[in-house]
Amino acid sequence: MRRATTQDHRSAPDETAGRRFGTFSYLPPMSAERIRAQVEWIVQRGWTPAIEHTAPQHAHGSYWIMWKLPLFGEQRVERILAEADACHAAHPSHHVRLLGYDRLRQTQGTAMVVHRGTTA
Repeated sequence: MRRATTQDHRSAPDETAGRRFGTFSYLPPMSAERIRAQVEWIVQRGWTPAIEHTAPQHAHGSYWIMWKLPLFGEQRVERILAEADACHAAHPSHHVRLLGYDRLRQTQGTAMVVHRGTTA
């Protein structure tokens, strides 16, 4: 039986540029238009968006902090993006990620970092 392996990208906890946070982090940084398209995709599927944040040094070793409650039933893309921006404004040194919860499968369907934190 072959075991699945994960690739460990060695980087210091305070190195924010090289950190990997799932599939989207292996792609070039997403523009505002690409992030908007992903939010539209989440809404079109009827998934529940949610926003989380954490300090860069805690991104891999702990749970992320939820920003408010998930946006149950929210269909307005602008409102979802505004909440992500508000979270970033309140915590400028933190990573902010957007999640999409699939209510039918009762699991997280997608997650992407929309704002990278800084180390001060």
